[in-house]
Amino acid sequence: MMKNKRTIIITSVLCLLPEILSVILYKRLPEQIAVHWNSAGEINGYLPKAMAAFGMPVVFLLLNIFSNISLLYDPRRKNQPKALRAVGIWMVPLISLILVPATLIMSLGIKFPISTFSFILTGIVLIITGNYLPKSRRNYVMGVRLPWTFHDSDNWNKTNRLAGRIMVGGGFVILVSGFFHVNFVFQEVPILILVVVLIVVIPFFYSFALYKKEQS
Repeated sequence: MMKNKRTIIITSVLCLLPEILSVILYKRLPEQIAVHWNSAGEINGYLPKAMAAFGMPVVFLLLNIFSNISLLYDPRRKNQPKALRAVGIWMVPLISLILVPATLIMSLGIKFPISTFSFILTGIVLIITGNYLPKSRRNYVMGVRLPWTFHDSDNWNKTNRLAGRIMVGGGFVILVSGFFHVNFVFQEVPILILVVVLIVVIPFFYSFALYKKEQS
């Protein structure tokens, strides 16, 4: 129990560390700061500098608390792969430590390949997640959690094995697209959105098909 609390405290402090840089740079920041970019790396979203400098770390803090409580206090926590749990615990603090400073620095005119970084990070996370997902057993946080996977352990194992393969394949595609700046596949459909749709849709119908086969 104490270990869980300590983990939440440490990760929460890491999420808020960029606030120090925000204080240092605040007077130099423009009134509007770019915080969102499309798949081509073009700015399509701004925030007031106070919200960007001090609000973003707080948002990451809240996300961190939510994700860590879900992971660390899952009644079926023993069924989570330890490596995958570690990714879930430290991912939000890592993003806060990199993304918030990068956003502030870019607002001062210093170039940072934010689009490339986002694609590479997403690809790596998908590859790691997909590699360990088949090792997860039924739990309330990780894995493809559907009525049919919870109903039957064999359905869970097969569905998560398939989802893991799709994640690894999709992760490699996104990783390569980040390096070579290939962001589109069909006109205005970004690779990232296509991969996410495949990860969600294919395991859903596969799990349902397994369930129907079992009932017949």
